[in-house]
Amino acid sequence: MRVARYEGGIVEVAPSILTADFARLGETLEEAVEAGINWIHMDVMDGNWVVNKTITFGPALIRSVRDRLGSDVFIDCHLMVTNAEDTWPQYVDAGVDLVIAHIEAVDDPAALITNLHAADCQAGLVLNPDTPAEAILPYLADLDLILVMSVIPGKGGQSFMPEVENKTRAFRSAIDAQIAGGGRQTKLMIDGGIKDHNSAMVAEWGIDVAVVGSGLINDRGTIAENLAAINSALGH
Repeated sequence: MRVARYEGGIVEVAPSILTADFARLGETLEEAVEAGINWIHMDVMDGNWVVNKTITFGPALIRSVRDRLGSDVFIDCHLMVTNAEDTWPQYVDAGVDLVIAHIEAVDDPAALITNLHAADCQAGLVLNPDTPAEAILPYLADLDLILVMSVIPGKGGQSFMPEVENKTRAFRSAIDAQIAGGGRQTKLMIDGGIKDHNSAMVAEWGIDVAVVGSGLINDRGTIAENLAAINSALGH
């Protein structure tokens, strides 16, 4: 299900599976698809790069998700790892549609983007809350997606950081100008602390895709009910 964005656009809601019960992950993902979700966000942490040294999962689980959901669901992987430039082929082989790498952890972003496109995979870059937009803007013309983190990756107990607004709006303006000039239709994603109470705010900033974790997959309601709450907050 999609929710309205500014000026008639739409926001795609993409669940992060980190808050799911992995013992019943297949059922949870099917519940999400039945609720109207068609984009799944996979947070890969290698135990080294994020501040709390968390390990989540890798290509084997992603392949299982792809096999379970089939080819119609869009799957991205957000690589919070030290060696994305070496390991990205494993995620492409696992069936992802889009690989998103951290600008802070990549030595040659242009080469990574080129390699992903050569492998028929979409390419995205992500930046931490304190990294300026200028770190990614030089690569915008070739990017399929930019992800703005509104929390610090891997640090528990955080709240949404509204101070990323200016950076997000700067990306929106740059992407709109690129599209108006006939360039790539790069998507803009946000991830971190997104729930029904702030979804309308980030939609107004110009987001195309909102990653939602505990706001969508929790014990307070079904995915369909939680998704309806997000839509209700947006007046739909």
